[in-house]
Amino acid sequence: MEMFPLSRKHLNPRLFPKHHCALSSLLFALSSNSLPSLSSVLQTPILGSHQLHTVPSTHFTISSSGSSPFPSTPYPSSRSFSTSDFRRFYSFSASSSRVNASRKQVLEVTNLVREGDKDLESKLDAMNVSLSDVSLNCIFRSLNYKRVSALRFFDWIRQSHPRFSRNSDICSLVIGNCGRLGDFDSMFNLLNDFRLHDISLNQKAFEFLRVMFSKNTIWKMVEVLNRIGGSCGVSGIHALIEMLCSLGSFEMAEYVIAKTKKRLSNYNVLIQGRCRRGHFDEARLVLDEMIKVGCIPNYSTFNYILSCLLKNGRTDNVGQLLELMLESGCPPDALTFEIFICHFCSCGKFDTALEWLDKMESKSIEPRPTTHAAFIKGYFKLQQFQEAHQYVVVCSGKYKTSSNMIYSLLASLHRKRGDPVIAQTVLSEMIEKGLKPNFAVYTNVMKHLQKSGREDLARNLESSFSDFISQPCAGNG
Repeated sequence: MEMFPLSRKHLNPRLFPKHHCALSSLLFALSSNSLPSLSSVLQTPILGSHQLHTVPSTHFTISSSGSSPFPSTPYPSSRSFSTSDFRRFYSFSASSSRVNASRKQVLEVTNLVREGDKDLESKLDAMNVSLSDVSLNCIFRSLNYKRVSALRFFDWIRQSHPRFSRNSDICSLVIGNCGRLGDFDSMFNLLNDFRLHDISLNQKAFEFLRVMFSKNTIWKMVEVLNRIGGSCGVSGIHALIEMLCSLGSFEMAEYVIAKTKKRLSNYNVLIQGRCRRGHFDEARLVLDEMIKVGCIPNYSTFNYILSCLLKNGRTDNVGQLLELMLESGCPPDALTFEIFICHFCSCGKFDTALEWLDKMESKSIEPRPTTHAAFIKGYFKLQQFQEAHQYVVVCSGKYKTSSNMIYSLLASLHRKRGDPVIAQTVLSEMIEKGLKPNFAVYTNVMKHLQKSGREDLARNLESSFSDFISQPCAGNG
């Protein structure tokens, strides 16, 4: 294994050309009284290599007095239920006899709603089908696409399928239907009803913005959600910001944040959105702004930006951001360490990655399963299979909760590269150590052995696995 010499007192100066001294000091400060170095343990060989648009204008204005711009009419419905009690009883008694709707029946339901007959509800009842959340998603999306009102259908769903009456997805879809039609009066009344029932919204409520985006619409939505308040209003603002970021409309997302209560979760959505597009400078400005208004950043805030920096080669800014992270009372957590470890592993700098793993250990921070996966996959990427096996052997002893996962991953990667024999050896080794293999990995290795003509090894593995699972306390996986 080719090693990259690196002092334990500092990081590689070639990686941090401008601020490597500050970053090195921070890394050194992260660990005191460190346990024996994992990187030094991994120097000892264990096995030989062979073993291995625009919205239609609405006719209302929002007054400065704070009163609602919408009429104070009850929840909009296209019909009045004079026999609602009977229908509730019918829904309850018939629900057990309904059959799941087929694709053809879902299409029939959609067409019935589009036709909008006056006896729509009776026809839907007569179909006697049970609609799943997937079916309802399809129906609502079709109605939204065709710009057909879904209010009567939603009202019928509340009666016939009451389990969906407070479903976040379904409630968000009907809000999106109102938005698609520019029906803000009905939207307001729906939202007010959802607030009373503590229903939360998600991005599906604002998918209509993909085809009907306008500043005026967003302005109205912010006003409505601010007036609604409660969990419905808060979740709606959050989902609106998420949608705007997914559309790349960061200026409008910033506008929404500026016009609403300053919440850390909303700032984090904006920062995450910027980072996904590689906008480090803009993300940093958002960070400065939130600190300025008294919204204290958390681990997620810094981790988003750190990940963005490393992915885009902006390593000269890492030291400064780590300093700010420490000053803000957010010392690196497991994900922070993982971000650096993944970066170094992807660059083939395993010595540096192992140093960061040692710092985690010195701080009693348990590595995430994805942290271990970064090492193993990194070694495989460079075809350093012996080093990958050494890592698994050492870390399975140190981190018991991850031992099954990392051994199973090692076996799976060997199988995927076309070597089921080594994969079988790995699974047999972990069984001998009292570790239960992932069942999917085990079955795939078995099939691969059989297809490659190694029925003998397949039988041995099957026998070992059967004996293992028959034991009273077999493994922890």
